[in-house]
Amino acid sequence: MPTTLANDRLLPADERTRDLAREIFAGIESAPILSPHGHVDPTLLADDVPFSDPTELLITRDHYVTRLLHAAGIPLADLGLDPQRPVDPRQPWRLLAENWHRFTGTASGYWITHELQTLFGVADEFGPDTADAIYDRIAVTLAEPAFRPRALFDRFGIEVLATTDDPLDDLAAHARLAADGTFRGRVLPTFRPDAYLDPEGADFADRVERLLAATGEERTFAGYLRALEARRAHFIAHGAVSADHGVLEPFTTDLDPAVAQSLFADAVAGRATAEQARLFRGHMLFQMARMSVADGLVMTVHPGVRRNHHRPTFQAYGADTGHDIPVRTEYTENLRPLLEAFGTAPGFHLVLFAVDETVYSREVAPLAGFYPSVYIGAPWWFLDAPDAILRWRSAVTETAGFYRSSGFIDDTRAFLSIPARHDTSRRLDAAFLARLVAEGRATLPQAHRIARDLVDALPREVFKL
Repeated sequence: MPTTLANDRLLPADERTRDLAREIFAGIESAPILSPHGHVDPTLLADDVPFSDPTELLITRDHYVTRLLHAAGIPLADLGLDPQRPVDPRQPWRLLAENWHRFTGTASGYWITHELQTLFGVADEFGPDTADAIYDRIAVTLAEPAFRPRALFDRFGIEVLATTDDPLDDLAAHARLAADGTFRGRVLPTFRPDAYLDPEGADFADRVERLLAATGEERTFAGYLRALEARRAHFIAHGAVSADHGVLEPFTTDLDPAVAQSLFADAVAGRATAEQARLFRGHMLFQMARMSVADGLVMTVHPGVRRNHHRPTFQAYGADTGHDIPVRTEYTENLRPLLEAFGTAPGFHLVLFAVDETVYSREVAPLAGFYPSVYIGAPWWFLDAPDAILRWRSAVTETAGFYRSSGFIDDTRAFLSIPARHDTSRRLDAAFLARLVAEGRATLPQAHRIARDLVDALPREVFKL
């Protein structure tokens, strides 16, 4: 990693194009951050408790980091992920420093470098010789009032931050923030019902029972739907603008009510076959679209990831510990029943993400280029790195243009990485637009307007902000 971040980082190497990109970027560099999809815990801001230590801040909460260290042969327990075996927080920090060379060229390496230098003023090369000194410097800084979560929220220029929440969450943290006149900005909940829609989930029946009990609905498929609608209404009352669906495949189907009732009965009884479970999930994704048409929540779909790929790691450390692996995704046929029913419904917004790069130009961009409801989700997860972002922009723009995309989505649990991620996106969009101007495919005034819209008007429109 460079010891000093270059002013022209991520901008084109060609001098003329770089000058254009620099000018375009200057117009959006300090624009407020709109983050309409992410995973920051809302209690971080509601409680405003200081961060405990540099390791918890930059390593243990970031599975981008822990997974690559694990791939290098370091047990996750040594990185502090086992609550039954606490470690000295300096141990994971030193392990990261010893393996820092492995992060060269990765998005994680870039983001951490950005955080170290822009937030903590660290100019020294991170490595074994400097690890303890850098750790001490950050630890002292974290005790300062300016580095509490709310102060950083203001410093980062965040205007909107969306969280991702369980349907039965009481959303008390969001209510506290909304009622607090000293807190500037909006922290919005997001309805995430996956665990309540998948009969193959380990505790599906229990979740359904708790959902029905919380809403006072009967134990029928119709009652189950009304219960989900009631919880969506609860989220909307607390400011939610979207519902998020992390499915393995975006399969949809519209079933006869009697068939759906039969599937529901088998699912809650634990006797649904694999094919029945797939039909139920497909019908429920269809139902989620129907509900979004009715209540206005933006529907985002994040498919194509085999969650918890390594069962022993899941059993030992739980979910979101770095072993979710992408699979192929098919949208065109899978979504056809949903789009035939709701694709042209007024006010319906459907944002399609992918981790399978082949689907961008073949399916997602053409779908967004016809259906007024469909928007192209930003590069997500494994694809939110610099070169992948540029590949995505090239793949979708020629078919659907800039204005069928969602704006950038940081999709992060790592609060301190939010400005680094948005800075990355803005620089790369400036680079892409500069190339169009240099090649005579866009004018400079057009590029300036598009750059501004990508960070402001588009996410406001797509996510109904």
